[in-house]
Amino acid sequence: MDENKIDEAVLALLHLGIHESGPMMEGARTWKSFDWDAMERLHAKGLISNPVGKAKSVLLTETGLRDAEEACRRLFDLED
Repeated sequence: MDENKIDEAVLALLHLGIHESGPMMEGARTWKSFDWDAMERLHAKGLISNPVGKAKSVLLTETGLRDAEEACRRLFDLED
């Protein structure tokens, strides 16, 4: 199983779940209801905030947000 492909798919889905973003944030908040192993790997790569905790969302970092947008376009054929 290619964990990098799984991580890319989860990152793209996280992009679709963004519910809070703006110029005052360094990234965007998104719902975190995905596989815990994938979420931990994305956190280790610096793409999301720590998913452990009671909050139901995580913060996509600036890099994570950029990568999530690219993955979403690539996997789901979304245009700007």
